[in-house]
Amino acid sequence: MLSEQLLQEAQGLKQKLIENRRYLHMHPETGFDLKDTVSYVKKELIAIGYEPVECGKAGLIAIAGGKKPGKVFLIRGDMDALPVKEESEEPFASDNGKMHACGHDMHTTMMLGAAKLLKSHEDEIEGTVKLMFQPSEETFEGANDMIKNGVLKNPDVNAALMIHVMAGMPMDPGTVIVCDGGVSAPAADYFSIHIKGKGCHGSMPNNGIDPITVAAHIITGLQEIHARELALSDEAVLTIGTIHAGNAGNVIPDTAEMSGTIRTYDEDTRKFLKTRMTEIATGIAASFRATAEVSFGSGCPTLLNDGELSSSITKYLKELLGPTSAFSAGQLQSMSGTKKAAKTSGSEDFAYVSQEVPSIMLALAAGHPEKGFCYSQHHPKVRFDEEVLPGGSAVYAYTAMRWLEEHK
Repeated sequence: MLSEQLLQEAQGLKQKLIENRRYLHMHPETGFDLKDTVSYVKKELIAIGYEPVECGKAGLIAIAGGKKPGKVFLIRGDMDALPVKEESEEPFASDNGKMHACGHDMHTTMMLGAAKLLKSHEDEIEGTVKLMFQPSEETFEGANDMIKNGVLKNPDVNAALMIHVMAGMPMDPGTVIVCDGGVSAPAADYFSIHIKGKGCHGSMPNNGIDPITVAAHIITGLQEIHARELALSDEAVLTIGTIHAGNAGNVIPDTAEMSGTIRTYDEDTRKFLKTRMTEIATGIAASFRATAEVSFGSGCPTLLNDGELSSSITKYLKELLGPTSAFSAGQLQSMSGTKKAAKTSGSEDFAYVSQEVPSIMLALAAGHPEKGFCYSQHHPKVRFDEEVLPGGSAVYAYTAMRWLEEHK
């Protein structure tokens, strides 16, 4: 059976996968500045037999199959790290002030493993598998950049899948959870608020316009949106993460700067929140004779999971991993006895892909707390269990091949 073959072959790649992962982990890069990472991935793909094509600022595309007519299935792995100083104490920890604290080195490695498996079974692929190696997921810019540069075209993609490893998860390593149909990750928007007042000596506040006072009132006003303007069903979070103003304790400064993020599960709520933020900030500032400018930077929409794809992928994963290692989010919810399905509060820029083609997000358990993997994503001490690398590689390859087989 193909499932048994792929799992066996993936296990045979284990040492190579660990080697790849540790190199990537020791040499983390951020955003679109992935010169070493892209070079390494490209070299590995060429060695397997691919002709990788650059896409956008720092993306790579590889094509498997295409020898038989059929549809196109895309698998995505992100490559960028975070500007976090590593404290994991792993022998292969990075020392350049950056860290793969979100597990993207694991994703890239499993994609390389899947590339090897797919190449070995290329004559059996009923269509085409497109491998998307993506930069700058952490800034929510990479997927959109690759889409604008044609990753979903030539050949046109019919369905897409992503995997995200999850550390500190109380589940057996290698267990896969398939998102149910609908929104699984919120839209995200970064914003900044620039307040302009009039500086003066701290002993004579009547001669100035205090932007710090304005900032304080704006912060309070923004929280009232959630408290009094959103319905109970409108799930949203607004966070102010930075405030910068002044350089001396006895001086009222000219300006103040704030920045933060909003998360929403609904595009209408997202639009409403951004509109009201601007109105409240500018209105409050004007009432104090100051001005406020609200600007929104990088962000991403909600991640939409296709219901039919969710059902199909859950079935394929049970074939591959067995009924006790693959679950839909709904099944897991039922087993745990909870009444409400959990949504992740972390955003994911694969959402841009999900807005264009039927898509699905998988979570791969990669670190049980009882086995010493106690920290979660983005923590400087987070560690991931490398035992999941072969299985994750097989998940990428098998789901793509089975979907193409059933949709030829």
